[in-house]
Amino acid sequence: MSRPRRRATFVAIGTSAAIGTAALGTAAVVGRSLVLRRRTAGVSELADKIPEHSAYWRDQRRKGGELLYVALGDSAAQGIGGSRPNRSYVGLLAKTIRAASGRTVRVANLSQSGARLRDAIEKQVPALAKLSPDIVTVSIGANDIASFERDRFERELRYILDALPATAIVADLPSFYLGEFERRVLAANEIVRRVAAEHGYAVAPLHSTTRGRTAARTALRDVAKDFFHPNDRGYAVWASAFEPLVRAAVGALVTRPRA
Repeated sequence: MSRPRRRATFVAIGTSAAIGTAALGTAAVVGRSLVLRRRTAGVSELADKIPEHSAYWRDQRRKGGELLYVALGDSAAQGIGGSRPNRSYVGLLAKTIRAASGRTVRVANLSQSGARLRDAIEKQVPALAKLSPDIVTVSIGANDIASFERDRFERELRYILDALPATAIVADLPSFYLGEFERRVLAANEIVRRVAAEHGYAVAPLHSTTRGRTAARTALRDVAKDFFHPNDRGYAVWASAFEPLVRAAVGALVTRPRA
């Protein structure tokens, strides 16, 4: 994969827009040119991590476990920006499932860096259909915000949610903080919550959880070198939006006999 293609992948990643907005506000304080230089270097460095993270999750999928946790999503589920792949919110939630259940956990992380709804439909949903998961988390759609079209977003989201088990946990989109992208996120999240409610899915409040972090604090503490993706602190924030619902799902599983 050439460097321009890797960079395009990151530009498409929706979560980057949210944190990038905050970073530009911080730039007024710490110096715009310094932030932009660091961002450019960070984009390149993290793009080089994509194959490493993908390989890690492929390896995890091949391992055994008493419980199967399946994740659908994009680069945030892959853990781009974290110090290690397992420091993504998916890795943190897998740890929560192990601790809460007392059982071993196999993780099938079906996410793809840069994935949009249509990518999940084409690749992740067919892969999910071949599995029998105990717990499923879904965080997808942020990469659709740059070209957001309400009807298309709802149509594609419905296709994905139609394919999920009844116990799936669906996250709304993270906060983009300011401007037109945040307005689009609010419109998209109305769709996410409404369609999830129609299906009876629990909704992880990712938007309110990330919105609760001030823009300056997010830019300075919770993001990686590209000022786009979460770092380890940021992924802990993401995981906290899912954890109460994941623990409740585990509670419903522990009464089942071990395989």
